[in-house]
Amino acid sequence: MENKSHALAAGTFVLVVTALLIALSVWLSRESGSSHPYELSTSDSVTGLQLQAPVRYKGVAVGKVTYIGFDPQVPGNVVIRLNVDDTTPLTPSTFATLSYQGITGLAFVQLDDSGDQLDALAPGSSGVPRLPLKNSRLGELTDQAPVLLAKVQDVLDNMNKMLSQQNVDKVGAVLDNTATATARIGEAAQNVNKLTAQLEATMRTRVDPALAGVPAMTQEVSASLAAVRKAADDVARMSTNIDKTADRLNQPDGPLDRLAEGTAALSRVVETFGAATLPRVNRVTEDASRAARQLSRTVNGINDNPQSLIFGSGTVQPGPGEPGFAAPGANR
Repeated sequence: MENKSHALAAGTFVLVVTALLIALSVWLSRESGSSHPYELSTSDSVTGLQLQAPVRYKGVAVGKVTYIGFDPQVPGNVVIRLNVDDTTPLTPSTFATLSYQGITGLAFVQLDDSGDQLDALAPGSSGVPRLPLKNSRLGELTDQAPVLLAKVQDVLDNMNKMLSQQNVDKVGAVLDNTATATARIGEAAQNVNKLTAQLEATMRTRVDPALAGVPAMTQEVSASLAAVRKAADDVARMSTNIDKTADRLNQPDGPLDRLAEGTAALSRVVETFGAATLPRVNRVTEDASRAARQLSRTVNGINDNPQSLIFGSGTVQPGPGEPGFAAPGANR
C-alpha cells in the first residue's frame, strides 16, 4: 500500500512539474501586441532559414517566420510567411532580403524601405499581402559566380601562357640584359664620379680665382652702368631740349617761317638779277673783253716797236748796226 502511495506522489509531482514547464514555455513564447501576416515568394534557395527565424526591420526585431513551403501560385518558388508587429512602419515600398548571422549560416528576414512609392502590396492565394523579396548580397554573388569563375579561368589561362617556356626564356634574356645594363650603369656612374672630381678640381683651381675677381668687376660694371645711366640722362635732356627747339622752330612766324620768307625773297632777287643785271654784266664783260684785246694788241705793238712810243707809229729808219742802215754821208 505504501509503494502505491509513493508512486502516486511521484507521478503527481511529475505531472505538476510538466504542467509548470508547459505554462512557462507558453508564457515565454507568448507575443505581446498585435501582428499581421505577410508573405514572401522567391525562386532563390532559402538554405539556413528556419521556422521561428527572426524578422528584422532595419535591424530591429519585429516578428518571426511562421511558415516555409512551396508557392502554389508560381511553380518552383518558395513561399515564406511572416508575422510582423503592427507597429512596424511598413509602406508599399518595403522589401525583404535574406541575411545571415555571422558564421553560423542561420538566415533571418531583413526588411527595408527603398523610399519609392510603389503600388499596393499584392495578396497571395491565401489573401495575405506579399512583400517583394530581393536578392541578397550573397545571392548576387552566387548569381555572378559563374561569370567570376569564367574570368578567373581566363586569368589562369593567360598566366599559363605568360609562364610558358618561351616567355620564361625571354624573361631570362631580359634579366640578363638588365644585369648587363646595370653593370654599364655602374661603369657610367664611376665615370661620372671621376668627371665630378675633375670638375671640382677645375672649380677650385680656375673658377674660384675668377669668382674672386667678380666683386671688383662688379664694381666696375656698376660704375660703367652709372656712367651709362648718366649719359642716358644727358641724352634724354638733350632730346628734350631738341624737342623744345624744334617746337620753337616750328611755331607760327618762327625762325623756319622767317627762313622760308627770306628764301622766297632771295629767289625773287635772283630772278631779278638774272632778268636785268646779268644782261648788263654780259655787255660790260664783252666791252671789257674787246678793250683787253685792244690793249693786248697795243702791248704787242710796243713790244715789237718800242720806238713807236717816241717816234709814233710811222716807218722808223734803221739805226746803226740794224739791217738797212746807211750813213748820211754815204747817201749823199
